[in-house]
Amino acid sequence: MNKPAENIEKNLSESSAKLIKARAEIGKVIFGQDSVIDQTLITLMSGGHILLIGVPGVAKTLLVETLAQVLGLSSNRIQCTPDLMPADVLGAEVLEEDGTGRRSFRFIKGPVFTQFLMADEINRASPRTQSALLQAMQEHEVSVSGQPHALPEPFHVLATQNPIEQEGTYPLPEAQLDRFMMQIDVGYPSAEAERQVLLATTTGKKNVVSAILNKNDVLATQALVRDMPIGEKVVDAILSLVRRGRPGPEAPEIVNEYVTWAPGPRGSQGLMLAARAKALLEGRETPSVDDVIDLAGPVLRHRMALNFKARANGIYVNDIIKALCEGL
Repeated sequence: MNKPAENIEKNLSESSAKLIKARAEIGKVIFGQDSVIDQTLITLMSGGHILLIGVPGVAKTLLVETLAQVLGLSSNRIQCTPDLMPADVLGAEVLEEDGTGRRSFRFIKGPVFTQFLMADEINRASPRTQSALLQAMQEHEVSVSGQPHALPEPFHVLATQNPIEQEGTYPLPEAQLDRFMMQIDVGYPSAEAERQVLLATTTGKKNVVSAILNKNDVLATQALVRDMPIGEKVVDAILSLVRRGRPGPEAPEIVNEYVTWAPGPRGSQGLMLAARAKALLEGRETPSVDDVIDLAGPVLRHRMALNFKARANGIYVNDIIKALCEGL
């Protein structure tokens, strides 16, 4: 009979191989966004939600659709607009009458009842509708007319935002931003990648991706990530990074001078899970401090806010996080 450690090692190897295949499959459609693909897979294997920030036309929607196909999961999309109501997302109860004249309420599920929910331009939805997603993202269930309804497993929200056009938008409150494990910035592709995009998308031929994983694979990998060993040095690095990012006696001068809102414990949790998932994606059995440094930006940037003095002096959140990482 194998020892538990040997079983974990075997599972790590098998899961890592599948993730590498999934990454390559996604790369058949999404060109020049390797770091975005990696960060997205890391978040999903950690069981988290994703906020994608990028200008129009950089394949944010295509990435979500491709991920659902490659991971073998169901998906729905909602286009967030100011008139989108909570019932349009969660569903509603309707009064029906059967052949005998008996009336009863029946719950009609909304698009949130899926494994991948894409909320396109989430900051265009009203605060009331945004808040309807909070319970779903945190508790994986929704309440309608006082009745709880469990969501499918796994359940992930992948929301997009356009960083340029802000007219008619409602900025996400800090409580909802904190529900996203990562904020992934999707930039423009390189010249070579854009050449590939042109050649691949302006002909009649369409690249088709295959399902590499399925629901059980995703759930098993998410459980495996939580079982991966992690060294005390890495834990100390995570704690040091997050705690020194909070204004106070432990913080460096740059933090006390410019930071008004800093990551809470959920940021530490997200960074630990993401570091483990990154190690798994790269075929390693345990994460390193370098993994923490590489993922600090995506995990922490949306959990920090700077004051007016920072904006006046041209200081950005990424500058603060870089300074914190240099102290590890």
